[in-house]
Amino acid sequence: MPGLGTTLGRGGATTAQQDLANADAILIMGSSMAENHPVGFQWVLEAREKNGAKIIHVDPRFTRTSAMSDYWLPLRAGSDIVFLGALIRYVLEEERWFKEYVVRYTNAAVIVRDDFVDAEDLGGIFSPAETWRYPDDVERASARPGQASARPTSDYGHRGEGQGTPATTADPPRDETLQHPRCVFQMLRKHFARYTPEMVEDTCGIPRDEFLRIADVFTSASGREKTGAICYAVGWTQHSSGVQTIRAAAILQLLLGNIGRPGGGIMALRGHASIQGSTDIPTLYDVLPGYLPMPTSGEHDLGAYLKKHRADKGWWYNIDKYLVSLLKSYYGDGATRENDFGFEWLPRLTGDHSYFGYWLDMADGKLEGLIVMGQNPAVGSPNAKLERAALGKLKWLAVRDLVETETSNFWEKSPDTIDTEVFFFPAASHVEKEGTFTNTQRLLQWREKAVEPPGQARSELQFLVELGRKLKARATDSPRDAALRALTWDYEDEDADEVLREIHGSVIPSEAKDPPPEHADRAAAGGPSPSTRLKHFGELKADGSTACGCWIYSGVYDGTNKANAREPKGRYAHGWGYAWPLDRRILYNRASADPSGKPWSERKALVWWDEEKREWTGHDVADFTRGKAPDYVSDQTQGGDEALPGDAPFIMHPDGMGWLWVPSGLKDGPLPTHYEPLESNITNPLYAQQSNPAAQRFERPDNPYASSPDARFPYVLTTYRLTEHHTAGAMSRTLSHLAELQPELFAEISPELANEAGVKNGEMVEISTARGSIRARALVTSRMPSLDIHGARVHQVGLPYHWGGRGLVTGDVVNDLLAISEEPNVKIFESKGLTCSLRRAD
Repeated sequence: MPGLGTTLGRGGATTAQQDLANADAILIMGSSMAENHPVGFQWVLEAREKNGAKIIHVDPRFTRTSAMSDYWLPLRAGSDIVFLGALIRYVLEEERWFKEYVVRYTNAAVIVRDDFVDAEDLGGIFSPAETWRYPDDVERASARPGQASARPTSDYGHRGEGQGTPATTADPPRDETLQHPRCVFQMLRKHFARYTPEMVEDTCGIPRDEFLRIADVFTSASGREKTGAICYAVGWTQHSSGVQTIRAAAILQLLLGNIGRPGGGIMALRGHASIQGSTDIPTLYDVLPGYLPMPTSGEHDLGAYLKKHRADKGWWYNIDKYLVSLLKSYYGDGATRENDFGFEWLPRLTGDHSYFGYWLDMADGKLEGLIVMGQNPAVGSPNAKLERAALGKLKWLAVRDLVETETSNFWEKSPDTIDTEVFFFPAASHVEKEGTFTNTQRLLQWREKAVEPPGQARSELQFLVELGRKLKARATDSPRDAALRALTWDYEDEDADEVLREIHGSVIPSEAKDPPPEHADRAAAGGPSPSTRLKHFGELKADGSTACGCWIYSGVYDGTNKANAREPKGRYAHGWGYAWPLDRRILYNRASADPSGKPWSERKALVWWDEEKREWTGHDVADFTRGKAPDYVSDQTQGGDEALPGDAPFIMHPDGMGWLWVPSGLKDGPLPTHYEPLESNITNPLYAQQSNPAAQRFERPDNPYASSPDARFPYVLTTYRLTEHHTAGAMSRTLSHLAELQPELFAEISPELANEAGVKNGEMVEISTARGSIRARALVTSRMPSLDIHGARVHQVGLPYHWGGRGLVTGDVVNDLLAISEEPNVKIFESKGLTCSLRRAD
């Protein structure tokens, strides 16, 4: 539910990133925002200067963010859900929740099915996924197999839901007094009852009184007059229960009424300029542009796909319009009603096709070739030693990058003779190409080309356009090549503007029956002709008369390139760039007004209902149907948005509610539950189930695990990044000024651990895990404190991961220590909490 985001410069502050300055409290966890997102962090500081906001940093290490915060709490890596669960319990027990918001805007009143059994009663394992669903689900699922899910899903990866069982869109039974023992509100209270301040002290290492002080500060940012924000990064995501950690934050913010309101929200801090864009368009293996699910092997035709994924109510009712328009963009005239608009040509998910799935296949000799663009897996990926060995099993490897990386030169240090043929393609940098990037808050901004790239260096656009041409030229008459033959690929060599227009979409003249009359009045120099121009995704159709490369971006090129707009106006600077969808700067902002459509308070006004004009208005574009009145009664004879009432802000859900309880969409439970990391020397204090039962370990000889506990590896290991270096280091270790600032790999350890290991500051140490060993310089510092956990002293080791074998400064590969694993929902690995040993190096 990110409603805020980072920017790249002070000019970018003309975006909603500055909304952080409206917060009354800001909780930063799983991130060192001041170090890794410094431009966005300026608005955190402004919130303190402007509102007296309190800044809370919870992190295993004392960092630059901690130094700039009002409060810092060190915690044991991997115990975040205990901390957040205790905050949720505090909100419920101390009556800090925003009652009217919770009752009217969340599913707190929904009564859970009788056959659901909580993990609290089953030793840490929930009853089967079908029991998580709303009570009417059984009848509807049996009567209409495959009926719509709450949002598009797939059986594998980022959009997988439960165990693949469809969710209902029927209205479940409710108790708006919140007294029914099986309503969601009471289930929350029961589920988190054991997440006490004492549990936080014993499991996280945070003293009880310190926790209670912070709980009071943050949860006070609630109600009509106050809001609080939560900021996180990969310190939350890179865990075997990472998605559930973020779910816990969502529950907390919904209870406090902090979603969709000024100074509220949950901000996923992105590590690059366009990480958000790379998931929108996307580079994920299991979703199509605009978060449309990739078909599975069981969805043989368009009808079967829509039967599974189309919702009766809410915005995903329109998935047919978005998918058919995407297919027309892909295949043009080749996509017809008779052939399901080319649906059969889309790839199918038949198993785990994630990043780790294909690397393990590569290690087993099942892949012949690989193209690597803008990535350095030989250094930057978990169990990098395995991945370097896997590269040696390929017949060919093509690498595009600005400099030679450890991935392109892995063969130089290979202990084995390999036959992999390696091709290196020089790439243009960000200042040597034009196009859009999409930042954390969904803002598309246009980047101008500053200089021409040197030599034969090319942009991604040039490279991919030419690659597509060569592939199409090799297409045969075989049915297998039908999709390649039909693929529209008439791009200019480097015309990012043309690509953005295709993403925005158009009406197809030969198919269009009655184009909207306003098209004739809109002019656009260099854009599509007026007769074929779309205004936004509201005009997309499922009859093949529209084409659109990504429905959520449709609206960015209505005659002019809105990503290139630089005339900010109003509180949220509309006119600077373009935030999908429809330039809404804060998602779900209907929740900023009460059920009658009036702002909860003037201080926190964002959008509101104008009774005279009969429309939503305000400081932002309403994330709601513009003319739908607050007292609109849902029409159950209609589908989609018309089936939701006028006081249901969360329009992407079929019930229009914020989900405290997740009836579908997750594979490891409807509520967050604390599990220990896959490697831990701490016994789970809450459940007999030690680690997330749905996580994938991929344990094998070249990816071994330590036992839990394991006397060989008594310490906690966590990895992180530095301000001075960038990810795997290829871009920063080659720059003299950055290499000078951070010249050598180091390990942060406490004075207590140094004394136990007989290590002095500056000496070399060897850090080992079940996968291997590396050497680093010891940095003995109280910034990495030891903690009291379950009556024992627990030491933690912090390692930045930017070094490799090439560049002006070199060092061992920290990611050699990590295991390949997969969180069950989005397949991310665990790097923030595992076990290790440390000793003085010989």
